[in-house]
Amino acid sequence: MAHLDEVTARVDAAVEESIITHMNELLVELSEDAALSREDRYAQQQRLRNAIAHHGRQHKEDMEARHEHLTRGGTIL
Repeated sequence: MAHLDEVTARVDAAVEESIITHMNELLVELSEDAALSREDRYAQQQRLRNAIAHHGRQHKEDMEARHEHLTRGGTIL
């Protein structure tokens, strides 16, 4: 159980950090972690996948808002 706690803490830290590269690296590392059960590995990977998807949507929304702000009135400010 200690290994699962360690993995959970690492996933928590990666999600908190919100850096896609680190989350992807941890996804790959978890794929090869034979010490975890299939269900535990899947649960932790899903947490990372959800965080990555949320990050992507947030980035897209931020970029659209920025574009709208910069092109207000049809001209670039």
